[in-house]
Amino acid sequence: MINSGESVRLAFSWLTVLPVGGPATVDRKSAARAIAATPLTGLALGIGVTGLLWVLTLAGLTPALAGIVTVGAHALVTRGMHIDGLSDTFDGLGCYGPPERAREVMYTGGAGPFGVAALVVCLGAQALAFAELASADRWGTLVIVVFTGRVAVVIACRQGISAANDRGFGALVAGTQGPVAIGAWTAVAVAASTSFGSPPWFGPVATAVVLGATVLFVRHCARRFGGLNGDVLGATLELTVTALAVTVSATAT
Repeated sequence: MINSGESVRLAFSWLTVLPVGGPATVDRKSAARAIAATPLTGLALGIGVTGLLWVLTLAGLTPALAGIVTVGAHALVTRGMHIDGLSDTFDGLGCYGPPERAREVMYTGGAGPFGVAALVVCLGAQALAFAELASADRWGTLVIVVFTGRVAVVIACRQGISAANDRGFGALVAGTQGPVAIGAWTAVAVAASTSFGSPPWFGPVATAVVLGATVLFVRHCARRFGGLNGDVLGATLELTVTALAVTVSATAT
């Protein structure tokens, strides 16, 4: 089993392009510890995304254009894995047939109409919401939003959710997270959201509702695909970031 420091490095090596080395071999225990450390990658990426958006607006870009560039940079620094998962998941959800057929559609490698629509709507809304937060100088809020997207990944890997097959990323991480890790990170996200502004209850309620919606989304995907896979985790992350950013941006001005 790897130690805590190695768990954090493994999480960063999995979920970012940062040149951090992970262990040569990974089992389910190691994967569980890395997933539990995933919100730390969200904190780092949140700070980076917020810093980039601030610099771009300071340099004279309109908030909307800065938001688009920032969302693109966020995709690049995560190797495009999450947006690929978003596209594949919606293509799978949009097809007919049994779980095997849905997984086959997801694994084809191309983007179908449902996947393209999901990318355009989700990333477009994300970029515009980031722009609204930038216009309102809600920089800390943006950090928390990106962080919370990774908390959703921990929740998605909760016990009771099985993997779609016995190979791949899903087989390593599905069902690995217990109530302690989930409860602790959820509490941190909800507590941090109290800084979202007035009224003071808005942030915690919005965060709790969005994270609750991810539970329903993952449950539906697990039923549709016969279990959890890495694509669903990517979709869950991106949808959480978008939903929370849009919700909070509505009160930003």
